[in-house]
Amino acid sequence: MLTTYDLDESLYAALRAGASGFLLKDVRPGDLVEAIRVVARGEALLAPTATRRLLDHFVAADMTPPGADTRLDRLTGREREVLELLARGASNAEIATHLTVAEATVKTHVSAVLRKLDVRDRVQAVVLAYDLGVVRPRSS
Repeated sequence: MLTTYDLDESLYAALRAGASGFLLKDVRPGDLVEAIRVVARGEALLAPTATRRLLDHFVAADMTPPGADTRLDRLTGREREVLELLARGASNAEIATHLTVAEATVKTHVSAVLRKLDVRDRVQAVVLAYDLGVVRPRSS
């Protein structure tokens, strides 16, 4: 979604409707083109201000305690590591470096995480990770 409205309601409505991207119209043309490529690859992208507000929202929300949702039980230990790194904003290349594996292996793990958690894309996986307490936002 490309919008002039930098409002929480616009962000939440877009994500609920299935958007895999949320950018403001002041985005630089080159960044917009790259964002389209990111979403076309099946990944997700949010404007930095939207990401911060989304994380703040989940911190303030009454979140499900860790372990109350059994979907995490479907993941292997390595897949949980990948989910945690995804939720911290790491790219596939960064995850590969951190875990000392090939980027293709990370892509396989990410696909398995999305499938096992029954989420559409990385954004939904990150939201679920925060919602289930896999990770907590760091205080600034």
